[in-house]
Amino acid sequence: MPRRGRGRYLVSVTQLMALQLRMNYRMASRYSAAAIRESLTKPWNAIRLFQLDSYIGRVPEHYKKFYWEWKCAPKSPVHYVPRKGLFRRYGNGSVQAVQNVPLLLLQPKELHEGIWGGEAIVKGFLKRNPTRRRVPHYWVPTIKTSVVYSEILDRYMNVHVTERALSLIDKHYGLDYYILQTSPADLMSELALKLRREMLLALVRGTLYPNNPAKKQEILDKYKDYIIPEEEADWFGLTTKEAATKQKLIEDRANVPQPLKNSFRAEFIEYLKEKQEEEEQKKIESPSEGSWISRVNPFAKN
Repeated sequence: MPRRGRGRYLVSVTQLMALQLRMNYRMASRYSAAAIRESLTKPWNAIRLFQLDSYIGRVPEHYKKFYWEWKCAPKSPVHYVPRKGLFRRYGNGSVQAVQNVPLLLLQPKELHEGIWGGEAIVKGFLKRNPTRRRVPHYWVPTIKTSVVYSEILDRYMNVHVTERALSLIDKHYGLDYYILQTSPADLMSELALKLRREMLLALVRGTLYPNNPAKKQEILDKYKDYIIPEEEADWFGLTTKEAATKQKLIEDRANVPQPLKNSFRAEFIEYLKEKQEEEEQKKIESPSEGSWISRVNPFAKN
């Protein structure tokens, strides 16, 4: 097989398709159809964190889906320009598969305290002089402090943002549409997810604008497409530690030890009710005829 550059093989489209077919055949022979279907439709079940026998492993299905969309789903290309198509043909006639490999992003704690619009810190190497060795370099986005307004929460907030975040807010015509329409993978920061959770809870519970019913109805009609069930909204945006704590509280509340006297009292009351019903049923089926004196007494009541 011809080689080009450092370890790069030049293959044809037919060879690439044949290789893909062989890989699909091996996967199909190793796993069942149900397992393959579940891995494609519910990839969050393959996360090892949710396979543990602990509180985090027993969280609801919709939280697992949210966590996968936050941590594992592909992000929008921000720090590189993706190439279109599946294959690329060079001038010498060779064909190579297009590989849009995303950059590894560093997420400091400051990222989760602001809204960076999908940006993060990129670590790499920089060669300032062609005659010298390259040196490690960090590309950090420019952070500024700005005031943003949420129409749903009716609140002005002073947050740390990037220029890209401000552009995206303007592109979505407001902070609320940007937070609600952007995927968790692109929001990235915990602050943005907490704001989205607060917005979803305010919409589903109807706690927004308590002193202005007309404005409240206007906002509900405007954002009605983003209303989800309250249980899902309550779990949205939680970290794994918060989700495990919430699941622990739910299980502890459901398994509160009850005094035995309460159960014994309930059982005895149920027993008395059953006995009373049996006696009434016997009276209906075989009514008592009374004594012979009552039968011959002309003044007895029938």
